[in-house]
Order: sequence, then structure tokens, then C-alpha cells
Amino acid sequence: MSNGAKLTRVLLKLSGEALSGAPSGESIDPTILKAVSEELAEVHASGCQIGIVIGGGNIFRGLKGSASGMDRTAADHMGMLATVINGIALQDGLEKAGVNTRVMSALEIKAVCEPYIRRRAVRHLEKGRVVIFVAGTGNPYFSTDTAAALRAMEIRANALCKATKVEGIYDKDPSKHPDAKMVRRLSYDQFLMERVGVMDATAVALCRDNDLPIRVFKLGQPGNIKRVVMGEDVGSLVTAEG
Repeated sequence: MSNGAKLTRVLLKLSGEALSGAPSGESIDPTILKAVSEELAEVHASGCQIGIVIGGGNIFRGLKGSASGMDRTAADHMGMLATVINGIALQDGLEKAGVNTRVMSALEIKAVCEPYIRRRAVRHLEKGRVVIFVAGTGNPYFSTDTAAALRAMEIRANALCKATKVEGIYDKDPSKHPDAKMVRRLSYDQFLMERVGVMDATAVALCRDNDLPIRVFKLGQPGNIKRVVMGEDVGSLVTAEG
């Protein structure tokens, strides 16, 4: 994933919080949903095939439920269902923006979305449909970051691109440390050794073992998704070389 090289197939990881409206307190803010969907539609129109893994933290976070005393497996299953809600919302937003979309779930919920089958997912992408992968890996104890790395490799994406609330990867938490500096290049091993909190370590290890580049960038800045897909040097890049 060198700078200047357009991505032809990308796996985009969106947090559930990306759809929430902090001022309004809504789990899914219609204005934000519309803006994200229209930006994705513009990227799709450029010819890039798009797979999306979406989190559920705006509705329910499994780890938080577990920390408050819930059974971890039950809490994680609730978190998976939260991602299904977000996936259906994003599908609606994308189709309103004129993009054919499929939601594929790792848990079978046939009334509202397709079961995940790798070959069918690839076929959808080849036919020009955006594919939204929900319910994580379908297993408790695994994050949606890990699901994103897994799906990226299964569909043979050029890169895993994670959209966050900040510009990229920092040497320390920028919300707590005003002097935090952004790291533009990082190797997988540096990421794991320094325990960077922006992505689950299991997901990074999967990407390292399969040489899949990771791009971390800010979602809230209009046009950033398109810049990433077009090969511009946006945010932080994690590769074997760093």
C-alpha cells in the first residue's frame, strides 16, 4: 500500500460511535448517517470495491457489560446484535444515496440480512455492491477489530482502513495529553510492543502474519475516506517496514 496507489478493494472498519450524535445523544444520528453514507457513495462511484465492518459501541459494548457483572458470552452476543442494528441503518443510508448494499451476518438472522458466506461476499463486491459485515466473527471474546482483519483477508482487500475520532496513531492518548504527537509510520511489531490502544492486538497480529497494511485515519473530516482510497498519505500507516 504505497502512497499514490489507488486501492481497488478496501475493508473499512467503522466504530458504532461513528454513527452516534454526541450533542443529541442519539445512538444513530440521521445527519451523521447521511453524511457518512454520501461520502461512501462517492468513494464507491470511483470504482473501489468496499467492504465494511461496523462496531456496536453506540448501542451496547460487550466488554462494558461484562465489566458490570454480566456473563461475558451473553454480553458479547448483545454487542453482536448491536452491530446488526448499525449495519441495517448504514444499509438504509447507502441505498438512499444510490448504492446497492448487502448486509452479511456472522450470526444467522435471515429475516433481515444474509448469512456470511465468503464466496458470496466476494461475488457481491465484484457486482459493485457495498458489503456490510455484522455480528463480528460470530464468536464471543473477539472484537470487531479482529473481525475486520479476518474479513479483510478473506475478501483479499488491499488494506484494512480503520476510521477513528482522531487523526491517526499517537505516541500517547491525545485526549489526555495535549503534547501527544502523531506517528505517521509504524511497524506491526512496534504497534504490538508499544501496546497502541487504537486497535485490538489480535487484529494487528493477524494483519502482520498476512502482510496486510493498516491505515488509521479520522472519519469526521469530510473527504478523508476518498483520500485514503485514492492513495493519499492520510493519518497513520502500519506495515511490516513501518
